[in-house]
Amino acid sequence: MKACGLNRLPDRRTFDRRFRIISFDMKHMIDAMAMLLVKEGLVDPFIVSIDSSLLKARGHVWHRSSMEKNEIPCSGIDTDGRWGFSRTKGWVFGYKLHITSSTGSLIVPLSADVTTANISDNNMYESITVSLPEGIRYIVGDNGYDDHELCDFSRYRGCLLVFPLQRYRYTTDPDRLALLQFYNSEYGKHVYSRRSVSVEPLIEHIKDVFSIDPLPVRGFDKVKSIVMLSVLLYQVMVYYNHLTGRPLRALKHMLGS
Repeated sequence: MKACGLNRLPDRRTFDRRFRIISFDMKHMIDAMAMLLVKEGLVDPFIVSIDSSLLKARGHVWHRSSMEKNEIPCSGIDTDGRWGFSRTKGWVFGYKLHITSSTGSLIVPLSADVTTANISDNNMYESITVSLPEGIRYIVGDNGYDDHELCDFSRYRGCLLVFPLQRYRYTTDPDRLALLQFYNSEYGKHVYSRRSVSVEPLIEHIKDVFSIDPLPVRGFDKVKSIVMLSVLLYQVMVYYNHLTGRPLRALKHMLGS
């Protein structure tokens, strides 16, 4: 404790109070770790992948009928949670992890944020890509990022947003036609294929290592803190393994699992 400048161990309420507000700091720490990983040559940010994943809230679900009436039918409901839908999980009551990752030989988080489950992916795109390291040429995502404004935002930053595209009968926008041509090219298909072998398995690995689905805490602030802390620790442990010569993604033994 003296090494940390403490004369006595803080009480539980102090830890709880601090835990609720550390997520903002951790967002910047995650960005800083990404910069370090790129600087050390562990990560090539040329192609970055983006995705989100629903996380089940702890306890009972809050059904829509009760939510609309602002009725809490039983104890143990996380009233900060919301309903969200995914093609793989269906409807889930809880929260959502938004994350970007590298796509090269080492797959690690580069940025992240947490929202309630009802927030769409395209609404979070700018906030989690604006802090990404320089050197990005492509950002690949699913069709949830099919948004003209996001494409313009990406081009302004000097990169291309790549997602599944369909050519409609009356598609005349030259930028969209150029993106469609790239997506259907052999190289475009190669770029997009990096998504399924990077960010998707990374999210599942983070969930497995830190046991955050279903979530172990209730309340938006606590949920955001523990999920963001999991992402940050993932980066730190990968970097520690690099420094000590261990397999980079051998993480479970470090947590005593």
